[in-house]
Order: sequence, then C-alpha cells, then structure tokens
Amino acid sequence: MRPYFILPMAFLLPGCVASVVGEVVTAPIKVVSKTADVMTTSQSEADEKRGRELRKQEERLGKLARKRDKAREDCADGDREACIHYEALEAEIAAEKDRID
Repeated sequence: MRPYFILPMAFLLPGCVASVVGEVVTAPIKVVSKTADVMTTSQSEADEKRGRELRKQEERLGKLARKRDKAREDCADGDREACIHYEALEAEIAAEKDRID
C-alpha cells in the first residue's frame, strides 16, 4: 500500500517546491517595489494635495471676508470696535492672499 501513496506524492512535490522557490525569489523584488511606491509621491497625488490646500485657503478667505463684511456694516452703524476689527480682518485677508501667491 505504501508504494501507491509514495508514487503520486513524487509527482506532486516538484510543483510545490517550484512554487515556493518562485515566491522566495520574487519576494525581495516585491518588497523593494512596495517600498518605492510608499516612499514616492506621484504627480496626481501631489496635485490632489495642492488642490486640497488651495480649497482650505479659499474657505478661510471666505470666512474672513464674511467676518470683514459684518464688521464693516457694524462700523458703518457707528461701532468703533467693529472699525478696528474690520481693519484687522483686512490685514489678515491681505496676508492670507500673499501666502497663496
């Protein structure tokens, strides 16, 4: 009974060994490739990041502009502190725009 069991195993074993050897040989290449992908930033990823930054800055400018407009209205109504706040917001908006350019 043993010869019947050993004979099929003799045919199956070389395929299994070849598969393992193939995986061992290609493993370092896969590791280096994956590391390179993680370490580098593609152009599209850089563009997406820049787009997100610009949208955040534009959102911040929009919020500052709304606060400035409210302060300008209050200043026109005679609120002296609102006038000071308006001027500070103008300076902050100008600084933010300079940072974008």
